[in-house]
Amino acid sequence: MPVELSNPPDAVEGQRPPLVVDGELRCALTGVPVSPDEAYWAPPLITTRQLIETVLRTLITAPGSLGQVLLGELPNVPYAPAAREQLAARRTVEQLKLLGLILVLGALMVVPIILLSS
Repeated sequence: MPVELSNPPDAVEGQRPPLVVDGELRCALTGVPVSPDEAYWAPPLITTRQLIETVLRTLITAPGSLGQVLLGELPNVPYAPAAREQLAARRTVEQLKLLGLILVLGALMVVPIILLSS
């Protein structure tokens, strides 16, 4: 049975209403079934590859929406409580990969300028 997420009809505008969950939930990281009461809700894990692909695709198809893609709020997905440490480790690895990529790109831009100026 698919999971249906809906907002209650008495939600106050401007406030984020709690999600009402009907059906079976699965951990977004491990796929383990998890109950709505014990689920840890957090933004989805985005890999460095997914981020780069999305940015490049957006720059090619709709450059005006790049700000919304990068700064827009993501909906929370369920994680099993036991997967929190694994999720934190994966997020750290992805952040380090992105930092390394940014440093390499920066070096590729700076090194030729230094070599040309000397």
